[in-house]
Amino acid sequence: MKTKGLIIIVLVAIGVIGFASAYTVDETEQVVVTQFGKVVGEPKIEPGLYFRIPFIQHANYFPKNLLQWDGDPGQIPTLDKKFIWVDSFARWKITDPIKFFQTVGNTLSAQGRLDDIIDPAVRNAVTSYPLNETVRRTDRVLDTFEVGLTDQIFTQDVEPDEEEEVRQGRFNIRIGREKITEGIQRQAQPKLEPFGIEVVDVKIKRVNYTEQVRESVYGRMIAERKQIAEKFRSEGKGEAQKILGDKERDLKLITSEAYRTAQEIKGRAEAEATRLYADAFNIDPEFYSFQKTLEVYNEALDDRSTMILSTDSEIFRFLKGSETLP
Repeated sequence: MKTKGLIIIVLVAIGVIGFASAYTVDETEQVVVTQFGKVVGEPKIEPGLYFRIPFIQHANYFPKNLLQWDGDPGQIPTLDKKFIWVDSFARWKITDPIKFFQTVGNTLSAQGRLDDIIDPAVRNAVTSYPLNETVRRTDRVLDTFEVGLTDQIFTQDVEPDEEEEVRQGRFNIRIGREKITEGIQRQAQPKLEPFGIEVVDVKIKRVNYTEQVRESVYGRMIAERKQIAEKFRSEGKGEAQKILGDKERDLKLITSEAYRTAQEIKGRAEAEATRLYADAFNIDPEFYSFQKTLEVYNEALDDRSTMILSTDSEIFRFLKGSETLP
């Protein structure tokens, strides 16, 4: 009975020791084993099951995947003395976990080291180049809106022969933003190697103008937008006047054509009427004269008309006697 109990105790002890001595490493981790604070053996980088001396050796886990560093945005002057706010970020990883453990110990302390090294590198890079080199990456010609946005900034302190090209959206980019960030990475990496850290990438997340410059830029943008809007309005008014002029011209043309056609028709009608009258007059001139005289009587004489004429007046010749009637 005592032997059975002893065996159970031994098995439990073996199980506890085995459990305490075993540890696992997954794909995103790497482990440094220490004994009384000193590194023992090589770092465990490959995933799998490993063993250590229980209660004496300790497994220190560090991430193996990419980690993020986010810098504090700050006001930095460029080479052409323009102050801008720069916000940068970086991606880094632990390449030598032993150095990392011996120098910084954990990722929180590593963030402080990155602040001390990358932030000055960003500042040095920005202050070494003009603003357009920091903001732009290619010589692409800016469109109208972008020219309006940058004209207020970039046309200050440029050479007279370059000012017109800047106003037209053409910039002579020698380095560019991408090369500047690569230079930041190259400058920071040698200082981070003693800590077992590799900077994989550094980027400028955001570039913003100072408050004073922003107000000036926004004011210039508003003025240019108003100028463009006024240009569109004036062009619209000119086009409207042109359309109205064309309408008036077409209306007068149509009216004159209609008047000419009407006059032609009226002239042809009057000619036809005159011809008919002439034909009728030629058939019986005396009857025609009699009819026209009656029309004159009807128009000239009424109940309120008074006329004093001689009896031998030609107008009364049809009233003198019936022998003169046709």
